[in-house]
Amino acid sequence: MPRWSVPARVRDAGLAALAAFDVWFNHEAFTPVTAALTAFTCAAILLRRRFPLTAFVLTLPATLVVEVVVAPITTLYTLAERSRDRRLLTGCAIVAAAVLAVPWPLDWYSPPGETWTLIYFGYLLAATLAPVLVGQLVQARRDLRQQLTEIEEAREHERALHAQAVLARERAQLAREMHDVVSHQVSLIAVQAGALQVASKDTPSREAARSIRTLSVATLDELRHMVDVLRASGSGATELTPQPTLAQLEQLIANSGIDVELSGGPATDMPAPGQRAVYRTVQEALTNVRKHAPGARVCIEILRVGQDTEVTVTNTAPTRPALALPGSQQGLIGLRERAELLGGTFESGPTDDGGYRVRLRLPTHPG
Repeated sequence: MPRWSVPARVRDAGLAALAAFDVWFNHEAFTPVTAALTAFTCAAILLRRRFPLTAFVLTLPATLVVEVVVAPITTLYTLAERSRDRRLLTGCAIVAAAVLAVPWPLDWYSPPGETWTLIYFGYLLAATLAPVLVGQLVQARRDLRQQLTEIEEAREHERALHAQAVLARERAQLAREMHDVVSHQVSLIAVQAGALQVASKDTPSREAARSIRTLSVATLDELRHMVDVLRASGSGATELTPQPTLAQLEQLIANSGIDVELSGGPATDMPAPGQRAVYRTVQEALTNVRKHAPGARVCIEILRVGQDTEVTVTNTAPTRPALALPGSQQGLIGLRERAELLGGTFESGPTDDGGYRVRLRLPTHPG
């Protein structure tokens, strides 16, 4: 059953109205200046989702001259829920407490009130740190939910890889059994049928032996073909299914769940092995980003450089801690071997800004 929720704009409008009521209830006489600052502060709440720090700063002038609590607390919570800079959040909490504690106008301030002002500042600091802590808890809960989702996706991927590995071993074992046992026995049948065809005196026996030998030879050819198919499909899910081409590249990017920017046009005139190499390179790079650089953005460039096609996949630094996910550590090695077999080059390594880059270069039309 879907959970009912209030639209964000309605919630912001309600908070702005609550902030206006808060000022009206706690302030007795309004001047044109205080009224303008109050309206300005209430309007700043509407900006808290897109510009949380700006919205918080805009609430401070009114907080200094008017007894207002809802506006600075609301914007401070939003800032804490979206920012990861704890020093900034601590500083904002201290500034908010100081602005609330300082009497205005300043000529109201008297030296005998220093102790009370300091105590009042301590209470207010605790009050302003509360929304910061709550916002950080909400942020941590959201990150944890995303990490759990990524862990579940990684487990599903590992289970699929394990199932493929088990299937590949079974196919390889079946291929060995067919080659070593079945093919050997059918070969013996063919040899014995040939001998019987030569040794038989009557025509019906020779014809029967010839039919047995012909069928045995045809069966051996079929068995050899099946063994070749099983051995070839043992390295992947199956070679009998259509292999990916660059026509499916955009669908791969769309299903990755990663913020990807694709520039350049896929070289769809490349031979099928080259297109598969490009596809597998992008696929492996996106898988590594999802596993080792959560929250990173990816830029994919496909360029025609002379007679070659160059594919570069670059990701930024992760925005969240990477998860300790299992891996075979063979993905990049396999991509390099595939590139060398096709007469190309492959390189990979970290970037200066904490990201990672892989680059594949293949002849567009190998000679």
